[in-house]
Amino acid sequence: MYDKQALMTLVREKALEFGDFTLASGKKASYYLDCRKVTLDSRGANLIAEGILDLLGDDLPDTVGGMAIGADPITAAVITVADRQGKSLRGFIVRKEAKTHGKGRDVEGPVQDGDTAVIVEDVVTTGGSSLAAIEKARAAGLKVLGVVAIIDRLEGGAEAFAQAGYPLRSLLTIRDFGIEPPKTQENK
Repeated sequence: MYDKQALMTLVREKALEFGDFTLASGKKASYYLDCRKVTLDSRGANLIAEGILDLLGDDLPDTVGGMAIGADPITAAVITVADRQGKSLRGFIVRKEAKTHGKGRDVEGPVQDGDTAVIVEDVVTTGGSSLAAIEKARAAGLKVLGVVAIIDRLEGGAEAFAQAGYPLRSLLTIRDFGIEPPKTQENK
């Protein structure tokens, strides 16, 4: 059973750092969320998977996955916990760059053309990496239903997904940690 407070405590203890940072989006920030310290922790992986499965409810997609390497432990945790709960769910990995050997695919895993998919992400800022994952997943024949993140920084990602036709759901937002996002057009 998902325990939001336990996940918040774990994120606060292991992943939330304050200082001067440059994010993957190129934005400057006074805090950083290194969610790998939570997704690669056994308790964190279970909490995240339970939360994502709760968000997805009974109408599960065929597959979940996202951009390597941040989404990989999330995907693995979700499909493992789904099986423990008696649910059938497959995972996939989206490569940042296609392999130059083998089959040269951008999307790896037991997926088939027409499978429904939800993109998983650790932290959403502007949504850029998940939008790239969506495009590669769609090009591989997957029907993307939306995005589920551990934490939404509330800096435009949800709006970018909505504009592209994909809903964003998150287990937490930065406000859960008492941090207000910078004022932007999206969150005024």
